[in-house]
Amino acid sequence: MNTAGPKYFLCFLLLLVLASLEGRAQLGFCTGNSGDPIFTENFGSGTTDGPALPPGTTTYNFTTGTPNDGDYTISSTTNYFDWQNVDDNTPGDTNGKMFIVNASFTAGEFYQRAVTGLCENTTYEFSSWLINLLPANSCESNGIPINVRFQIWDETDTNLLAQGDTGNIPARASANWEQYALVFQTLPGQTSVILKMRNNSNGGCGNDLAIDDIVFKSCGDSVTVNTDLGEDNLISCENQGSVSATLVATPDNSIFSTHAYQWQASTDNQNWTNIPGENTNTFTTPMLNTTSFYRVKVAEDPVNVSNDLCNVLSDVFEINIVPIPPPPISNGDVSVCVNETATLNVDSADIYSVNWYDSPTGGNLLLENSREFSPTEAGTYYAEANSNEVDCPSDTRTAITLTFNPLPQVFDSIVTFCEGDTALLSAEIDNVSYTWSTGEVTRDITVGTPGEYSVTVTNANGCSSTRTIVLEQIDAPRLDSVRTNGRSIIITTQNAGDFEFSLDGTNFQDSPIFEAVLGGMYTIYIRDKTNCGIITTDFLHIVVPNFFTPNGDTTNDVLIPEGIASFSEVELSIYNRYGKLLKYGKGENASWDGTFLGAPMPESDYWYRLQLDTLVRKGHFTLKR
Repeated sequence: MNTAGPKYFLCFLLLLVLASLEGRAQLGFCTGNSGDPIFTENFGSGTTDGPALPPGTTTYNFTTGTPNDGDYTISSTTNYFDWQNVDDNTPGDTNGKMFIVNASFTAGEFYQRAVTGLCENTTYEFSSWLINLLPANSCESNGIPINVRFQIWDETDTNLLAQGDTGNIPARASANWEQYALVFQTLPGQTSVILKMRNNSNGGCGNDLAIDDIVFKSCGDSVTVNTDLGEDNLISCENQGSVSATLVATPDNSIFSTHAYQWQASTDNQNWTNIPGENTNTFTTPMLNTTSFYRVKVAEDPVNVSNDLCNVLSDVFEINIVPIPPPPISNGDVSVCVNETATLNVDSADIYSVNWYDSPTGGNLLLENSREFSPTEAGTYYAEANSNEVDCPSDTRTAITLTFNPLPQVFDSIVTFCEGDTALLSAEIDNVSYTWSTGEVTRDITVGTPGEYSVTVTNANGCSSTRTIVLEQIDAPRLDSVRTNGRSIIITTQNAGDFEFSLDGTNFQDSPIFEAVLGGMYTIYIRDKTNCGIITTDFLHIVVPNFFTPNGDTTNDVLIPEGIASFSEVELSIYNRYGKLLKYGKGENASWDGTFLGAPMPESDYWYRLQLDTLVRKGHFTLKR
């Protein structure tokens, strides 16, 4: 009979169990109250790679260049191969460095170091930040993911306290730092541990990572403090007498399996003293008539309750005795004009709020929590100080009286006057004082410059109103130019106004353009419609038609300049578009019938030069058939 079979079978089962336990992920963050960091490794900062890790920290090869499989570097850049170039994880760390690892072809341990200064029989949280440097599309989108196992061993490197795997962290299109944590507990008498990191995947195309910000923190329960009635604080006005409370500390049992306590008291929430003999989860305060603060230190082992690196602190419980505030200090009664905002104002310490009422006691609450009050009706109003923390009003209220005074009645207006004249401006109200924008102080003033004038009138109550008078000057027309455009006469003035225009002084029109006017001498009239001025000027209207039609119908067959009769010397030259002279005529022959050497010229644009004594006019026209 073969008796070895059951032994082999049991060994096989044992190996399966161990493999199952070894591969089981136990990563997780402290679910309770984590303290300040006891140990931190952020790998420094700078633009020069290194320094190498201390001997014994890793079996990988240190390089200051590109890390190949089985190499590592300490650097502020990951700009190697086609890796994603990322900054380190440490906040505010200029040129911060990180531990960059190109995994060996064979899975295994790549980092270990001792962590000292821990407390015995205490729960801790280890955490570290990792990032996969491989882009998602690298290695034909089939790169090896990173997968790291964290282990915490005792200082003898024989007892495994905790371990956990990150699981596969794949390559991503945009790399992100991810934090992983492991919670463990030191053994009695143990004050140091060994941290190990192991690559669960073989190297090759992928499995390229960076590590930063390795941190160890104490981890304990979150502890709340309430009264036995469930209150998380007590606030009382001093007029209610002394108070006491029974406080209960309640751990959430997320970390600690046992609890040791030490209650503390403070008068300022800064300096704390232990309360002798108070070492349970309940504490009854003495009778208090001043503000006091209480908290409790909690540890899993009594030996650690006094070591602030090993214990946790509860929430602070405050018993706040609020003093009765003094009444607000009035800044005086207020008298304003009806067009002004009335602001009643009192002074009170910042620790108090101020409420406004319509009665010295009781009455209606008009405004809460304001040192200023702007009512819209006259009357007497009352300010009361109160605590910002509990209903604790001042013993009396402060009275302030508000009076509204009427304004003098004035109205704005627009006044016009002709250029060169003067205008009389009036405030149009009596029994007040006057202050004009010109500096004058009389009821009426005479001015000769257009613009905006104002007069402020003030009555006996000191209330003022302002009358604004816009003085508009009507300017006489000023001629800018008169010109001919074909048969039209176009008049332009230098200034704008309500003007009308005429060629004979009798028939006026609003438009400055006169159309279809025969050539000749004209007198141009421009006048203001409100009789604030008229000007005249003589204008010689010389017309060379814009086109003519030499088609033998006796209408417009000949190009003849108009308005040239007053000139003694008249010369007309006609050119085609190429500058060829087609006609030259003087005096009565200063015209053109549209022919050249007896032959009709085709439809087109032609150019002329018209010399009238010393005056020369040039332009072009169209010959139409």
